[in-house]
Amino acid sequence: MNFGKKTAGLLAIPLAFSLVMGPVASASTTVDTVNVVSTVNFRMAPSTSGQQIRYLRAGETLLLLDQPNNYWLHVQDSNGVAGYVSALEQYVTVTHTVIEDAPTYNGVVLYGVSFRTGPTTSADRMRYLHAGEQVNILEKVNAYWYKLEDADHVVGYASTDPQYIQTSFVPGEALADETADVDPLEQEDADQWEPNAVSVGYASFRTGPSTSESRIRYLKLGEPLYVMNKVSAYWYKVQDQGGTVGYVSTSAQYIQTDYVEPYKLMTRSEAAQLVIDAGKAYLGTPYEFGSDRNDTSTFDCSDFVRQAFRDGIQQLLPADSRSQAAFVKDVGAAVSDWHQLQPGDLMFFMSYKGSKASSYDGIDKTQERVTHVGIYLGNGKVLHTYSPESGGVRIDSFEGTAWEYRFLMGGPTF
Repeated sequence: MNFGKKTAGLLAIPLAFSLVMGPVASASTTVDTVNVVSTVNFRMAPSTSGQQIRYLRAGETLLLLDQPNNYWLHVQDSNGVAGYVSALEQYVTVTHTVIEDAPTYNGVVLYGVSFRTGPTTSADRMRYLHAGEQVNILEKVNAYWYKLEDADHVVGYASTDPQYIQTSFVPGEALADETADVDPLEQEDADQWEPNAVSVGYASFRTGPSTSESRIRYLKLGEPLYVMNKVSAYWYKVQDQGGTVGYVSTSAQYIQTDYVEPYKLMTRSEAAQLVIDAGKAYLGTPYEFGSDRNDTSTFDCSDFVRQAFRDGIQQLLPADSRSQAAFVKDVGAAVSDWHQLQPGDLMFFMSYKGSKASSYDGIDKTQERVTHVGIYLGNGKVLHTYSPESGGVRIDSFEGTAWEYRFLMGGPTF
């Protein structure tokens, strides 16, 4: 479907991670980092009575700002939030690293995003940039594409959407100088806005993904739009041809679009690795039954799975394990033999009946209720969380254990 073209303005991108982002340069520097080795409180003041910001997870790396005393470290996390953490070695270790002639970067990848040979979705994908990967933004080609260089000095193009890349790069005089002698018609063409949707009904254009959010206006019949993201099963985040960003219903009676969620363009193995990496980033995060779906300081089993898929590939799964099981069944590739699963597939389990295989003899598993969910890692291992006593998010080998006897079904999410 060809939706035509209109011009649009540039988008501003904020600076958020001072440890890895800055001007592109080479320098010899000393970096003091704090490595979290077990879950520990991140507080607003250097005291156990200081207000908790969140839990820091094992594997996180922080920038050391100061050490006010022998008991506390003043640190900054990857989101730019400063606070205090215990200096005890059971929680953290401090690393002093001298980097000789090491390049610094002006961007960091937040979510897996296509790295292409040209500034268009029709250009060949060289590979996916992965979450945490550092890049140098060389140029903002237009409102939707960066020209950038990866750590291997490969130059390509990626989306400017801030959900994918966070950067300190700001188009300035240098960019203006480079384009000063460009023919005005060619320059206009470089900044073309390419819609991927059209309004087919008079839908409300709102400030947020909810009918309770303010209506910006009604969309006009036949109005071209750019779908930026599908934030839920019910709402698209879109931009109109005037540059206004808002939300519109995904219902086909209101909008027709060529937009495809990025994860659907990945291979099953590519998506699985992104999900697994995202899930492992939460290892050690405490368990809480009925945890807040908008807070990552604690998880129950389905909340953890949902967050891993959201972080890894931006796929939005249902909020509870039974709904997630129904979702997997609807995909149409569910299996009852765990040996047929692939890494990244979801695994669903029934209630505990005992530690022996005989405890499950005679049970019709097709009639059992789903009570637990995890992510299959391959080689008989599952990434999940199930109780406060278990230590939160963890990896378990399940073959020959009660987990294997409790297994009901599993499969991919798309």
